[in-house]
Amino acid sequence: MTPAQRRQRLVQIGQSLPEVTISGNQHLAFRVRNKTLAYYQNDHHGDGMVSLVCKAMPGAQELAVSHDPTRFFVPGYLGTRGWLGLRLDLRTVNWRQIEALLVTAYRLTAAKALVALLPRNRGGDGVFSIL
Repeated sequence: MTPAQRRQRLVQIGQSLPEVTISGNQHLAFRVRNKTLAYYQNDHHGDGMVSLVCKAMPGAQELAVSHDPTRFFVPGYLGTRGWLGLRLDLRTVNWRQIEALLVTAYRLTAAKALVALLPRNRGGDGVFSIL
């Protein structure tokens, strides 16, 4: 996949979630009712990476980074709040993993009434279910 195709696939996953809005150009913000759940970042502050940075369950950041530090990272600024970074510019991208992380971030951010609209098994338990 080209970088543009990867970006578009990420946008499609985000748009499939109730009331998610996506804004930006080079960097995209994924929001639900004005609360940010994730960012698509392209060379953020010159880091040379294309990535998804999103809210994560407690303990997910440490588990993911220790399990696969090539794919996962602690993002600048939001890493201290437990957010997790996942590289999208590697040769292979696990879309099931990306969807699980994005859905988990949605579940952590959206109002309960919106979360109730999702199938219970959509997204699994984020990083925990797919490492």
